[in-house]
Amino acid sequence: MSEAETRTLIERYVAAFNSGDRDAMLACLSEDVAHDINQGGREIGKEKFRWFLGMMDGHYREELSDVAIMVNQGGGRAAAEFTVRGTYLATAEGLPEANGQTYSLPAGIFFEIDDGLISRVTTYYNLADWTAQVAKD
Repeated sequence: MSEAETRTLIERYVAAFNSGDRDAMLACLSEDVAHDINQGGREIGKEKFRWFLGMMDGHYREELSDVAIMVNQGGGRAAAEFTVRGTYLATAEGLPEANGQTYSLPAGIFFEIDDGLISRVTTYYNLADWTAQVAKD
């Protein structure tokens, strides 16, 4: 896959995230996508990713802004750095109580690309920063 094609794929993924189009996000992924959850484990497969998105949508409403996409030579890997702006909708297990708090924090996703689809999604953000922001409200 060319660098330009990889950039377009990542742009499509981010746009789908921001529009709430989970099916369009999933269409960017390989069936056996590896999903490395921030400060968590690794899940394999598009159906587990679908479940994760549903769980996230129940707890958070988020948008990615200030997105910078970087693609390596050859297009096999990419990264997106951005600001997550969100609202904490419902309390997630082990986290502070939700009451509509808003937050804004830097984050990033690393991607691997195989056969024209995203085969790995690794997300990083500072959970302590997020927790401090929602605990204040």
